[in-house]
Amino acid sequence: MTDSTPSPLLSETHALLARLGVDVTTLAAGARTARSPITGEALAALTDATPAEVAAAVGAAHQAFAAWREVPAPRRGELVRLFGEELRAAKADLGRLVTIEAGKILSEGQGEVQEMIDVCDFAVGLSRQLCGLTIATERREHRMMETWHPLGVVGIISAFNFPVAVWAWNAALALVCGDPVVWKPSEKTPLTALATHAVLGRALARFGDAPAGLAQVVLGDAAVGAALVDDPRVALVSATGSTAMGRAVAPRLAARFARALLELGGNNAAIVCPSADLELAVRAIAFAAMGTAGQRCTTLRRLFVHDDVAAPLLARLRPAYASVRVGDPRAPDALVGPLVDGAARDAMAAALAEAAALGGTVHGGEPVAVGAGGHYVRPALVELPAQVGPMLRETFAPILYVVRYRTLDEAIALQNAATQGLSSSIFTRDLGEAERFLSASGSDCGIANVNLGPSGAEIGGAFGGEKETGGGRESGSDAWRAYMRRATNTINYGRALPLAQGVRFDLPETA
Repeated sequence: MTDSTPSPLLSETHALLARLGVDVTTLAAGARTARSPITGEALAALTDATPAEVAAAVGAAHQAFAAWREVPAPRRGELVRLFGEELRAAKADLGRLVTIEAGKILSEGQGEVQEMIDVCDFAVGLSRQLCGLTIATERREHRMMETWHPLGVVGIISAFNFPVAVWAWNAALALVCGDPVVWKPSEKTPLTALATHAVLGRALARFGDAPAGLAQVVLGDAAVGAALVDDPRVALVSATGSTAMGRAVAPRLAARFARALLELGGNNAAIVCPSADLELAVRAIAFAAMGTAGQRCTTLRRLFVHDDVAAPLLARLRPAYASVRVGDPRAPDALVGPLVDGAARDAMAAALAEAAALGGTVHGGEPVAVGAGGHYVRPALVELPAQVGPMLRETFAPILYVVRYRTLDEAIALQNAATQGLSSSIFTRDLGEAERFLSASGSDCGIANVNLGPSGAEIGGAFGGEKETGGGRESGSDAWRAYMRRATNTINYGRALPLAQGVRFDLPETA
């Protein structure tokens, strides 16, 4: 950051930030360095929020809640509609910034911003559908119903691999539900958070009468996240990251009876049955396992292939792994960009070495030279005789382990043996196999797909998983309920006072 001649990447980054509305003069005075995984070079020097600053942000959000909860939900939806418009105008620049800061290829960077736009559209419609039930009551001249009310301040802790979309899943829903948001982005991707906050600021200015403190960003590491988690004024914390992070966050929230929405690790599997369309399966497997350089929570990491089709499937997969274009994610023909940092590279190398020691045959996994910096590797395909060792741990890198099976019961048991339960898929043209996989005795994951990979979920369905994935649900379906509190209401419109369950409580008559 002291070189008087900025690099082309640094110049591009600051130009993008300026167009998006970030004051770039504030990005050179802090102790925390933001780097691009493309080259490893520094992009900014930022200042972490202090505990007092986190407390002040939460205090402002808590004060905003008192006003925002009184705004009619469709009016709250208008703010999110305006934010979606601003995102459409900023899509090219913000998507490019995602590529630079997170290392995603261009189409994935643009796709992440499109996901934000999509969830805004969903939330706008939802703002007119925040409805409860009318419930049958056993008492005459009574009506029973449920109502839903804004919950309070929502803290959002996001991960580097989806630096802006996951925040939008939470923020768009929280805002229409009547909740202010305080965002602690990953310390690896702070610039996209600042840019997104600037875009939201333009929507707030157009909206006109939103309370101050409605949406805020606090930068920093785990200590900043802990301050957000521990503040008693934060009603819900939505945290996306590793299972280890979830184990740290959940008990702290439970200790003060706050809500936790956890989206944690995923050691996802796919099953390829004898009847599968192998050409379809290969295309789906390739994207699910190699896309985002294996750095999605829904990345395909374990593949169970029936003995009868293992040879022809692997004959197609091996050349795909050998030929896939690894390179600078800004290049139009790149399909696999860099790992986020050296620690991710080292974890991948250690997992591959362990797999080889356990009898695995490793195809790929070697470093790829791209320019002067960054950590680029060829995706690895590992054939193992059984599900052992590193297969049962999530390594956040492009490694696909392959094991053969004989019966569907065996394959489902192998898939469900992972401690995580996020996403899963099966490739089959047999209706019975598909239905068995989707049944109560099939996949134990929160997402179960047929004839497509486990990654690339749409925003319309609730996203999340079971077991060590944390149990949280975000985005579509009825995930909005996590951001609201439920009240059951009973109204007596008669003159009598019958009690439920036939209970009698008759007071003696008085003179």
